[in-house]
Amino acid sequence: MLESLDPLLLARIQFAANVSFHILFPTITIALGWVLLFFKWRFTKTGDAKWMDAYGFWVKVFALSFALGVVSGITMSFQFGTNWPGFMERVGNIAGPLLAYEVLTAFFLEATFLGIMLFGFKRVGNRIHTLATFLVAFGTTMSAFWILVLNSWMHTPAGFELREGVAHATDWWAIVFNPSMPWRFSHMLLASFLTVAFLMAGLSAYRWLRGDRGAGVLAAMRTGVFMGALLIPVQIVLGDLHGLNTLKHQPQKIAAIEAIWETERGVPLVLFGFPDEATRTTHLAIEVPRLASLILTHDPDGELKGLNEFEGRHPPVAPVFWAFRIMVGLGVAMLLVGAWGAWVLKRRGEPTPWLSRALVAMSFSGWGAVLAGWYTTEIGRQPWLVQGVLTTAEAASAVPAPMIGLTLFGYLALYAVLLAAYVSVVFYMARKAGSRKETPEAEGPAVLPYAQPQPSA
Repeated sequence: MLESLDPLLLARIQFAANVSFHILFPTITIALGWVLLFFKWRFTKTGDAKWMDAYGFWVKVFALSFALGVVSGITMSFQFGTNWPGFMERVGNIAGPLLAYEVLTAFFLEATFLGIMLFGFKRVGNRIHTLATFLVAFGTTMSAFWILVLNSWMHTPAGFELREGVAHATDWWAIVFNPSMPWRFSHMLLASFLTVAFLMAGLSAYRWLRGDRGAGVLAAMRTGVFMGALLIPVQIVLGDLHGLNTLKHQPQKIAAIEAIWETERGVPLVLFGFPDEATRTTHLAIEVPRLASLILTHDPDGELKGLNEFEGRHPPVAPVFWAFRIMVGLGVAMLLVGAWGAWVLKRRGEPTPWLSRALVAMSFSGWGAVLAGWYTTEIGRQPWLVQGVLTTAEAASAVPAPMIGLTLFGYLALYAVLLAAYVSVVFYMARKAGSRKETPEAEGPAVLPYAQPQPSA
C-alpha cells in the first residue's frame, strides 16, 4: 500500500507534522519570557507578592514548553539530511550560517541562563534573577528572529547570486532584511503574544472557576485579557500590511487565498465557498462585491491577478483558502472575547462565570490561529521551496515511500501522545496550584525567595 503513495507528498506531510508540533512551543516561550519579565518588574516596583505568585506558576509552564520545543526542534534538523538534501546543496551557503547564528546568539543565551531563571530563586539576588529572566526572554526572541529571517528569505530571496546552480551570498544585509522579513517577524511576534495572552487568561479563568481566587490568579488573568484586547487590533492591521507585501512579491498566493481564478477588476471578497480547481470555480460562494480589490489595492476597481496568470506555478487552492479563513475566524473570536473580557474586568474587577467559561474555551485558540496562518504561508509558497530558486520536488531525496510512511506514522503517534500529555499536565498544574493552602505562611517562602523590595516612588 505504501509503495503506491507519492514519496514527495509523504515527505512534505512528515516535515509539516514536525514543524506543526514544534512551532506550538516556541510560540508560547517567545512571548511568555517577556511576560515573566513583566511580572518580575511589577514585583520589584510594588513589592506585591501576587506578581511573584503569578511568576511562580507561569515559569513552570515556560519550562515545560521550552523542553518540548527543544526536543521537537532536533528532529527537524535530521530531515534536512534525510528527506531534503537538495535544500542544503542548493542554498546551504545561506541557510547554514543563518541557522548557526540562531544557535550562537540565541540558544546559548537561553541554555546558559535558563537554569538561573528556573532554579535560582533562593540562590541569587533579585537583580541577578531578573537579569537572567531578561536574557532568556531576549534569547527566545533572537532565536525566532534568525529562524524567521531564513523562512522569509525562502519566500522573498534577496542578496545572493547563483553560481552553477548554487546560491552564494552577495549582501548579507539584504539577505537578513529581505522584503518580507519585517512583516513576517512582527506578525509572528504578535501571534506569540496573543497565544500567551489567551492561554494565560484561559488557565487563570480555569483556576478561578475551581475556586482558586488568589490575587496572583486575578493578576495573571487581567494581564492576559488586557494584552489580548490591546494586541489583536494591532495584529489585524499588521496582517493587512503583510498581505499587501505578499501581493507584491507572491501574487499567486493571494490569488489562492481569495480564490481569484481570472484576472479582473473590482474583485469581490469571498467570505465562504468551496474552491474547485477542476472547474476553476468557487461553489456556493458568499461574496462582498469589490471588497477584495478595495482591501488589497485600496481601490474598489483595482485589478488583481488571477490564478490563470500562474498556470502550473500556483499553490493548491482549497487548503490555502480554508486555512486563511480559519485564521481570520479565530482572530475575530479573539477580538470579540478580548474586548468583552477587558470591559467586564474594567467594570467589575473580576470575571463573570460566563466570561470565565469563554476564556477557558479560548485557552489554545492562539495555537489554532498560528497553525492556520503557518499553513497559509507555507502551502501558499508551493510549488517552490525557495521562491523562484528551488522547487520542493528538486530538493526532495530518493528515500522510498514505505520508509517515509513508517517514520511518519511514528512521528504522528508520538506527537499525539506528547500533545495530549502537555495539555493534561498544564491543566493538572493549574488544579494543583489551586489546591494549595492560600495563606501567607504557606505561600511566603515559595513566592518571596529573596528580600522583598520596597515600592519605588
